[in-house]
Amino acid sequence: MSTVTFLQEFTRNWKTVGAVAPSSPALAERMMQSSEVSKARHILELGPGTGAFTAAIQDSMPKDSSYLGIEINTIFASQLQTRFPKMPFTVSGAQEFDFVSYLKDREPIDVIVSGLPWTAFPRSLQEAILGNVLPHLAPNGRFATFAYYGFHQLPSGQRFRDLLHQKLTGVETSRVVWANLPPAIVYVGRM
Repeated sequence: MSTVTFLQEFTRNWKTVGAVAPSSPALAERMMQSSEVSKARHILELGPGTGAFTAAIQDSMPKDSSYLGIEINTIFASQLQTRFPKMPFTVSGAQEFDFVSYLKDREPIDVIVSGLPWTAFPRSLQEAILGNVLPHLAPNGRFATFAYYGFHQLPSGQRFRDLLHQKLTGVETSRVVWANLPPAIVYVGRM
């Protein structure tokens, strides 16, 4: 995806895009390691955006794994489907997606990779998304997301980190990924 398209979507939908630049390969690699995508049987990606994590997931996931990307931005979702034709994407808000129907004949989700701009969301939306998504994470499943370094210390960042600790066990914070704009940290926790 072009930088121009990304910036246009950021300008139009800054609260849902939530970044001024796509995530770097270094952050994508840290997300794949932290979430253990290479061992996953069923991967859910929340907010794939421009596909920075999607490309890393495609490269890291076992050949017989299942994948679903949930993206609220229709332009991003269309471009993702063109770029990754063997990976399914749906246009929806994660807080309203029907996981019961989706999982009816599928294995449980064992890895969730999230690129959502959590600190831009009000607490009610953070809770609604986690409340709809996390109950469908398999026991010992992993949830990985990131926060921009420094922003994680703002009240909205601390509130989100506290919420993760309430909903997941053993939440860990990675070292800073300096090779990202802005630098970022990865949170990973288990169900």
